[in-house]
Amino acid sequence: MEEKRLVDLSHVIEHGMVTYRGLPAPHICDYWTREGSAGHYDDGSSFQIGRIDMVANTGTYLDAPFHRYADGDDLAALDLARLASLPGLKVIATTRAVDADVVEGLDVAGKAVLVETGWDRHWRTGAYAEGHPFLTEAAARLLVERGARLVGIDSYNVDDTSTRSRPVHTALLGAGVLICEHMTNLAALPAAGFRFSAVPPKVAGMGTFPVRAFASF
Repeated sequence: MEEKRLVDLSHVIEHGMVTYRGLPAPHICDYWTREGSAGHYDDGSSFQIGRIDMVANTGTYLDAPFHRYADGDDLAALDLARLASLPGLKVIATTRAVDADVVEGLDVAGKAVLVETGWDRHWRTGAYAEGHPFLTEAAARLLVERGARLVGIDSYNVDDTSTRSRPVHTALLGAGVLICEHMTNLAALPAAGFRFSAVPPKVAGMGTFPVRAFASF
């Protein structure tokens, strides 16, 4: 049997990094050090238990409907069939505003549609939050109409953050279409023929959390 290729599409979460401007960076430290734990054991064993304090919108993360809607599915309500081994389709954006024409004519039904903008090259720089690519409301509504299951992007936000509205989050999450933001390495994927997974912990009462997003083909 031919071995499948696995492609990691997630950023590393590191102490002090900023994902979204205005939100706090994660604090990563030892809760239980190896040196401190050694005294509890007689056979030379020692263990490290880490601690991380962070907001849910850190690194590469998944948005569930609860992120936008109080009565929407939270992370714990998401069936694995919505998160793992989805048939994938990649589209390449050549404009800042990714409009409906980019997905017009594509068979997106039941698929994870990943939008490659190349914006991940600015990750952890001041440029990342400024003038980033985004989907238009028309593109989002067409993806909903055509039955997409998940929409991902390697940019700062799937919406245009220069305005005070979020029509893409509203349309996608309102229809139960999941969102994966701050992706990376999408250039390593083929246009189609891959499976996509982005599985967060099963947390009740939260609508967003980091994922280890990856593709296989």
